[in-house]
Amino acid sequence: MATVSNVNPHSRGPLQEYDERVHSHQLKNDDHQRGLVQSLQDLHDMLEEYTPPKVVHPSIRSLKPRSKSWIGALFQNKPTKKLATQIPPNLPKGLYMYGDVGSGKTMLMDMFYDTLPPNITSKTRIHFHNFMQDVHHRLHVMKTEHGDDLDAILYVAADIAEKGSVLCFDEFQCTDVADAMILRRLLEALMTHGVVLVTTSNRHPDDLYKNGIQRQSFIPCINLLKTRLRVLNLDSHTDYRKIPRPPSGVYHHPLDKAAVSHAEKWFRFLGDPDNDPPHTAVQRVWGRDIEVPKVSGQAAWFKFDELIGRATGAADYLELMRSYHAFIVTDIPGMSYRERDLARRFITFIDAVYESRAKLVLTSSVPLYQLFMSPDEVHDALDSGRAKGDVALPTDGEDVDDVMRMMMDDLGLNMQMLKSSAIFSGDEERFAFSRALSRLSEMGSREWVERGLGLEHRGGKGEKEGWERVRSRWREDTL
Repeated sequence: MATVSNVNPHSRGPLQEYDERVHSHQLKNDDHQRGLVQSLQDLHDMLEEYTPPKVVHPSIRSLKPRSKSWIGALFQNKPTKKLATQIPPNLPKGLYMYGDVGSGKTMLMDMFYDTLPPNITSKTRIHFHNFMQDVHHRLHVMKTEHGDDLDAILYVAADIAEKGSVLCFDEFQCTDVADAMILRRLLEALMTHGVVLVTTSNRHPDDLYKNGIQRQSFIPCINLLKTRLRVLNLDSHTDYRKIPRPPSGVYHHPLDKAAVSHAEKWFRFLGDPDNDPPHTAVQRVWGRDIEVPKVSGQAAWFKFDELIGRATGAADYLELMRSYHAFIVTDIPGMSYRERDLARRFITFIDAVYESRAKLVLTSSVPLYQLFMSPDEVHDALDSGRAKGDVALPTDGEDVDDVMRMMMDDLGLNMQMLKSSAIFSGDEERFAFSRALSRLSEMGSREWVERGLGLEHRGGKGEKEGWERVRSRWREDTL
């Protein structure tokens, strides 16, 4: 495995390196490519302030199953507690860059890898296929030495983490069932040891291991990639104004440095800063003024507290929908039962955005599936639901996060979960919360996001004008 000491003699970040290559005519300046390099710079800046935790190897004994015989139990001390598999809260969010041949994957990875900040003392870069071959070899050696019942993944992950705190993969893919069955636990274990992952691929995480054997068992790995890495589309799509679509999806967490550039890129794309520079505006609803902190074109930008923290309601949101086609809402907190009033208000806003077919860009402190229920609340609801027989028993390797992710896409499961929770006051409220998660999932889809934007591959300006007629009819219907 190609682990080397990190050397960055010029102490340049990716953006400086890009500018230097443009200046020396090695590259042509390109807005889409610059946006991608900005994402590399965001991670570079977070790595400058990152101190990875000390790697601690689990003991061989802790990776062995407990003896089931009473004789073995007599000679076995109290169970050895396995090392915690909690991902450090300060772990910077890595990158998953995907695109077709010729989209610049190798150049971007070179630029990121060669400009890592000096505090990252060692780094590893390897083709993903070679990495998995090395992992399987290590697992084989461990099991040969200590027995087939050894849970060797955690030990191998610690070995790899000791080599470097930044691990870069070229050409991430999964075509082998043996890889598919261990990948989620392996990547999660690496993150637990503080390893930042950066990878290129020729396909979106949702398209990995398509039609593979037991693919359902691979879904948790896909969800891990989408949650813990920032997914960037390297293929350029421009609208009729020739402005490139931001490479990431519309939802971003956590509230790190990348969250700021995420919101700014989408505001520039959905607004019209060249013809309508950002400014404040005031909307009047039933004799009251609603201040909109930042407006450009038909896009409005609010911080969560500015929109939901105020005494606003359905009438206010409806008036905003008539005035704007896109909303950027930043700094959204997780809302447990203590913030139930804020959650109800936010759900009313989500319903208004959905029913008006507007765009929604969010930055939040937690993943979307944790917005309305904390992991502890879901855990309690799971235990209660399983005790009553309302919720299925867990499958192998399934954890609370997996259940919460599935709730985003399965309204039926969502309702079952919420019925098992004591934090909702009735069926109507449970349905509202369930539907909000489902609608957020739909509004984050590529089809929803790109509809009506005038992207050239979807019909350009004509497509945008057709969509504006649909929106105009909606406004008339709500008067």
